[in-house]
Amino acid sequence: MKSVILLVCSVMCAQAAEPIVGKWLMQSQEVAGKQTASRPLTLQITQTGDLLEFEYSVSQNLKKEISLRFAARLGGSEGEVKDSKGARIGSVKIMRQGDGYLVLLQGPNRPMSSGRLTLSRNGKTLTSEADATAPNGARAHTTQLFERQ
Repeated sequence: MKSVILLVCSVMCAQAAEPIVGKWLMQSQEVAGKQTASRPLTLQITQTGDLLEFEYSVSQNLKKEISLRFAARLGGSEGEVKDSKGARIGSVKIMRQGDGYLVLLQGPNRPMSSGRLTLSRNGKTLTSEADATAPNGARAHTTQLFERQ
């Protein structure tokens, strides 16, 4: 029995990393078709088995401040979205879709967001496109370009 458990564990641990795993620095951002300035934003994506963890942070006074964190298993199971203080503010689902990843975010009093992450062929640029609908019905399309660090 122990050998079966060890075999299953070693197979799961040997799973190949998703190509988007890594540290990404935002290079540009467009909201509703207009370039929008932003503080330097870093996206750190890590993987444990089929669980992808996303951490968005900004640097201020040489200190890293986490602005948003979420994790979910690939395939559409629901995970938690947490704010900078670690409080649950919503839910997320992450699925592979074609050559990219579909990310669905929602929460009370927050815009519902449907986004797509696409990695460039050379693996150096990650494009995040999202459509969000605010509780008041207002819609916005955001495009962010990240460069691998």
